[in-house]
Amino acid sequence: MRILFLGDVVGSVGRQIINDNFKSIKEKYCADLTIINGENAAHGKGITTKIYRQFKSLGIDVITLGNHAFSKSMIIDNIDDCSDLIRPCNMEPLNIGNGYIIKEVKGLKILVINVCGQVFMDNVVIDPYSACTNIIDSQKADIVFVDFHGEATAEKRCFFEYMKNKATIVCGTHTHIQTADEMIKDHRAFISDVGMCGPIDSILGRDIDEVINKTIYHEKTYFTPADGKGIICGVVIDVDEQTCNAINIERIQIRDI
Repeated sequence: MRILFLGDVVGSVGRQIINDNFKSIKEKYCADLTIINGENAAHGKGITTKIYRQFKSLGIDVITLGNHAFSKSMIIDNIDDCSDLIRPCNMEPLNIGNGYIIKEVKGLKILVINVCGQVFMDNVVIDPYSACTNIIDSQKADIVFVDFHGEATAEKRCFFEYMKNKATIVCGTHTHIQTADEMIKDHRAFISDVGMCGPIDSILGRDIDEVINKTIYHEKTYFTPADGKGIICGVVIDVDEQTCNAINIERIQIRDI
């Protein structure tokens, strides 16, 4: 079985390159299950129901979120209509939406969990270890995939090491920079950050001048998403269908599209 996961989609550039390239990437890698992180898809912050439906129309199976999950009020009001959208399971408000989903692929149940780290994150009210353990122990699944949305690579690695007896795959998101630490360890797959799908000539997908003005000159800005050519980042993970062990993880990076 092959799982394709693409990192944080940022703004209109990110949406466009996903729209133009997703189907060919899915076909190239013969993906059986497809997941993307869509928490920055709506003008760089949050997601809307319209964008969710656009992603679903491309054949994307699951959309995960992150710390900007509830930035758009319309998603709060309509999240129950977005059955394949999951939000961080340990972030307030806990009573809106779901933090996990189970998909059946090739006769196997795949549990997909979205969780936030605690380092430099707001509104995280349950530690990620307890939150994910409670979900995994309460569900019957053959494969467990975790999108760990967090700032610190060390926190993500610590989570993987602690949870690898329960989670099959741990993929980090949020920092928008693809890391080169992908590995298979003890039949489990890990990468600190899969990177982003968005404008390549940017600072984490944002307009460079605006970020400089905010950082250096303390001007009020809106962190507008940058324009121009894009980059698609992600990973593809192979899982043995007999043992349900992860056997390979490969980084994807497509530039200047």
